[in-house]
Amino acid sequence: MTDQPHKPFHSTPKQWRQLKPVARGMRHEPTPAEEVLWQALRNRKVAGAKFRRQFTIDRFIVDFYCAEAKLVIEVDGEIHRQQEAEDQVRQTFLESQGFRVLRFENEEVLKRIDTVLTHIGAALQQS
Repeated sequence: MTDQPHKPFHSTPKQWRQLKPVARGMRHEPTPAEEVLWQALRNRKVAGAKFRRQFTIDRFIVDFYCAEAKLVIEVDGEIHRQQEAEDQVRQTFLESQGFRVLRFENEEVLKRIDTVLTHIGAALQQS
């Protein structure tokens, strides 16, 4: 495989080889909240925006990504309460690359999906 010029936020070929099977596994076995949100976002259901799920950006895999709006959506479960420092490093990096990051708790997605989608729609309108 030939190394192509690396765009700042794209994974390098080496990172991609490592992240691809992880991202694929996460797509095949989403959390209940990720599945609910994916069903609400897929096929351009929110503001006509195309989302990808479990998308690699540099060394990270983000839950959902809209390229047109440079919008990242993260769905945080229990594990995120124990890795706040790592999440902050990740968010700081993503924002430094020009991405906007929206974070929602699992419970928000599962119990208030309409409110979550309203927030996502508003963020898409700002792009």
